[in-house]
Amino acid sequence: MESLYSKFFGVGKKVLSLIALSLNLDEDFFEKVGAIDKPAAFLRLLHYPGEMGPHQEICSAHTDFGTLTLLLTDGVQGLQICRNKLEEPQVWEDVPHMEGAFIVNIGDLMERWTNCLYRSTMHRVKQSGRERYSMAFFLDPHPECVVECLQSCCSESSPPRFAPIRSGEYLNERFKIQSA
Repeated sequence: MESLYSKFFGVGKKVLSLIALSLNLDEDFFEKVGAIDKPAAFLRLLHYPGEMGPHQEICSAHTDFGTLTLLLTDGVQGLQICRNKLEEPQVWEDVPHMEGAFIVNIGDLMERWTNCLYRSTMHRVKQSGRERYSMAFFLDPHPECVVECLQSCCSESSPPRFAPIRSGEYLNERFKIQSA
């Protein structure tokens, strides 16, 4: 029987191939650059309490640092996204549950790779009055994989916004900042 990790990885690999095609790249582009050759991927089981103090967020607004996050939920509401994280005021929308469907969040490294063509997904979890369970699969590139602006995502009028960086170096720096 296929492991849960393998199922999530297979879906993540397919999503990356679709992203590559959408950017006029070879379907296996992310494999060729070593992004998913021994990726820094992990599966996290999440439990959110049903009630906290009034108007408290269970998980505050953030973006994920890596490439992709695949999420399966139990159907209990609470997950919200902000489609345009750069606008004020931020507008939050509930993410509807679809039985058997994955929620896909773009991470900060994909935003860097695509020169902000694909923006990382700002999200949070609000109280729902019920306990909430979910599984999050973080698919991050191999630590030695260099993340740099893709040729199809830049031009003379839209030069690269970010310097090339190794995935592991970027993620380590972000985790240091978060824990400070």
